[in-house]
Amino acid sequence: MHSNSTAMYKSIIRPILFWFDPEQVHHFTFSLIRILNKIPLVSQLIKKLYTVEDAKLVRKVFGLTFKNPVGLAAGFDKNAVLYNELANFGFGFIEIGTVTPKGQAGNPKKRLFRLKDDQGIINRMGFNNDGLEAAITNLKNNKGHVIIGGNIGKNTHTKPENYTQDYLDCFKALHAYVDYFVLNVSCPNVSSHAKLNDKAYLEELIIAVQQANKSFEKQKPIVLKIAPDLNNNQLDEIIDLVISTKLDGVIASNTSIDRSGLKASHERLEHIGNGGLSGQPIKNKSTRVIKYLSEKSHKAFPIIGVGGIHSAQDALEKLDAGADLIQIYTGFIYEGPKLIKSINKALLKRG
Repeated sequence: MHSNSTAMYKSIIRPILFWFDPEQVHHFTFSLIRILNKIPLVSQLIKKLYTVEDAKLVRKVFGLTFKNPVGLAAGFDKNAVLYNELANFGFGFIEIGTVTPKGQAGNPKKRLFRLKDDQGIINRMGFNNDGLEAAITNLKNNKGHVIIGGNIGKNTHTKPENYTQDYLDCFKALHAYVDYFVLNVSCPNVSSHAKLNDKAYLEELIIAVQQANKSFEKQKPIVLKIAPDLNNNQLDEIIDLVISTKLDGVIASNTSIDRSGLKASHERLEHIGNGGLSGQPIKNKSTRVIKYLSEKSHKAFPIIGVGGIHSAQDALEKLDAGADLIQIYTGFIYEGPKLIKSINKALLKRG
């Protein structure tokens, strides 16, 4: 059944979906998953097909217990509308967001592009989301099937002196509803984000969020999501920052602005324009970042590895490089939901 469902996805379902605009397909897929899960017994069937339950897959990271190490990266379920249904595909955790205090439309469309020959995606969505209130309303329906991460950012039109306030607003309001937080400071699709890469500012931001965390009875883990394009000096700064501020960990990595080595033609890339590249083309880049952080810091903090995981083998590479957990996004779109199961099966086979 498993190989059949894979073949069916790649030979029939994916080619049909790939005829259409990627953003429209995203909305269509959402509606479809939602409708299917409303049909009696279908959610149990999906669960039975895709979920692998085994004590050997359990991971304890940041003081949380993940039933398996395979997560869904932020950007897929931005507004926390589908996490209960997505949990049925066997994810160990799901990251919602990026959430900003106010809802915003994001960048003008078209803003999501497939690079089929490269098995990649370029996006410049620009943190489009329905805002904090909408996310909280949706998170109140949490059935508790899966660990939820909250990926938070700033509104596009927020002035630099108010960046921290945006993060704090999201952090405080979402605190009761998510299991861990991600400070998204590395998205290339948000204008005026140079300040977010400045070490001194990052330190100020992290300390402010840590202070807010202390005001709650139960603290939530906080991790930093970083770019795959950082050089070794910048990665050394990240290691210092994480250790000095006692952050709980790092997500490596976000999308890339590097276009080198792509099969897509120069004309096509010119036509697409700016955006963050994800999927297979950034696989080695993100693995390099994971390996560097892990080795240089002597595994001083947990790492969530993300970027170009399209097979069980890709996932194992990330874990071998030093990742404690992994996340998929583009691979989920190209390979279909069986990817989660095949990774977990490969982990069990490894023992």
